[in-house]
Amino acid sequence: MKRSELFDLKNEKGPLLFVISGHSAAGKDSVIQRLKLRGHPFHFVVTVTSRLPRADETHGVNYFFVSRDEFENMIRRGEFIEYARVYNEYKGVPRAQVDQALASGKDVIMRVDVQGAAAIRKLYPGAVLIFLSVQDEQELRDRLVDRKTETEAELDLRIKMARDELERVEEFDYLVFNRDSHLDEAVDTIVAIIEAEHHRVSSESEKEAH
Repeated sequence: MKRSELFDLKNEKGPLLFVISGHSAAGKDSVIQRLKLRGHPFHFVVTVTSRLPRADETHGVNYFFVSRDEFENMIRRGEFIEYARVYNEYKGVPRAQVDQALASGKDVIMRVDVQGAAAIRKLYPGAVLIFLSVQDEQELRDRLVDRKTETEAELDLRIKMARDELERVEEFDYLVFNRDSHLDEAVDTIVAIIEAEHHRVSSESEKEAH
C-alpha cells in the first residue's frame, strides 16, 4: 500500500453475526435480555423450539414455541440454518430472520446450542462464536437446582453434557464467564468483543482465504 493511501483507510465492515452459545444454565437468555435492555441496535434472532414454555417464558420473545409436528414440517421446508434435538426436544435457528437482519445492516445476535455453532460457522464463515460458561461445576449445579425444572436424573444428564460441551470450547473465538451476581460484567465483555470485531483488520479465516 502506498504511503499516500494510508490515511484513506476506512472500516468498511458490514453487519456481523455473533453467536452466543454455551452449556445449560450458563445464562444465555439472561445475557441476551440484558443486551436488549441496554438498547443496542442489534437484531436478536428468536430460536424455534418444540418444547413447552417455562412459566417465565413468552412466545416470540424467548422462543417461538411450536409443536413437534410443525417443527418437523419446517425442517422439510428447509426453513432452518441449523437445528438439533437436545434433551429430546428440537431447537432450530430460522434462516429468514438472519438473512433479513443482515440485509438491513444490523448486527445479528443469535443463541444456539454448542453443537449448532459449527453448523453456523460453515454457513457464515465470518460469524463470531462466543462460549458462555459459569465459573465452576458447583455453580452450574446450584443454578440447575434453583430452576426446579429437572429431575435428579435430568440434572445429572445436563451436568454431564456441560462437561462434554466445555471440551469443545476451542472451536469458539471467545470464552466469557457469567458468574453469579456478575451478569453486567459478562454483558460488558460481550459488548467489548462486538466493538473489537468491528475494528479488526482481518480475521484468521480472511487471511487464509488470501
